[in-house]
Amino acid sequence: MNPGKPDSLISPEWLRYLERLSFLSRKRSRSSQRGERRSRARGHSVEFADHRNYVVGDDLRYLDWNLLGRLDRLFLKIYEEERELPLHLFVDLSESMNFGTPSKFDVARQIAAAMGYVALNGFDRVHLNLFPNSAAQGAQGLPPRHLRGKGSSMRLLDHLSALRPGGQGSLNQALQEAARGNRRQGTVMVISDFMDPDGYESGLKAWCSQGMDVHAFMVLASEELNPTLHGDLRLVDCENGSHEEVTFGRHQLKAYQATLQGYLDQIQNFCRRHAIGFHLVPSHINLESWLLADLRKAMLWK
Repeated sequence: MNPGKPDSLISPEWLRYLERLSFLSRKRSRSSQRGERRSRARGHSVEFADHRNYVVGDDLRYLDWNLLGRLDRLFLKIYEEERELPLHLFVDLSESMNFGTPSKFDVARQIAAAMGYVALNGFDRVHLNLFPNSAAQGAQGLPPRHLRGKGSSMRLLDHLSALRPGGQGSLNQALQEAARGNRRQGTVMVISDFMDPDGYESGLKAWCSQGMDVHAFMVLASEELNPTLHGDLRLVDCENGSHEEVTFGRHQLKAYQATLQGYLDQIQNFCRRHAIGFHLVPSHINLESWLLADLRKAMLWK
């Protein structure tokens, strides 16, 4: 991946590596669609699940003959069907994401591209949610919201490549509206800077209440994590246009760093309390190394 080239989200070499990965969800799928995830449903796949007592009329092909010989009792083998695990991707396209070098937006859609590509190659269904809606339409019209199968991966990458950030959206509203229409367990990945003044708590809790495996990817620019500006400044809010005149010196820098650290502690503590995976992603990071090392350490994929 090259954060400096938005028209090339994932290199061919990296795509080939991603094809060897698969997600490790903390939730078991209850989807009715067949895929490559272990489900609570019982069927006749190759994954052995348990035994139960034989009942007249059961298929004799699934009798456990070894147990019959040892215990002189009839037990039936039951298996776990493999079901797809839906992946809900939320990508923040608000104007605040168009900041930093490389921009937070470029890093966010590269993460979305990698996650979506791994899911589609595992025959999981991908639900792409982009907000705000005005920016989500991009250059190619409405996004392909529901994707499934390897054949859809290029469609996902093409659409993410064509997107441009813009506008002001509500993270809570986007998450809550999508959660209301959900009926299946799966994985939720929210990729944002989480700098929405209206917060993020109610939106994330809406998905947690459904028993989903929720992950928050907080993308921040190096200029936000370690600012170098100083002197008399005119700060402009890129989304609502409001501005403020400030003098930024050594003491103000320390106050800013304390405020930022306090906010990071707050969101991490919130995620910990609600069993949400939290991942801080500096925009200048080597994304390929981070995806391999940190996300494997977080047991997100193998």
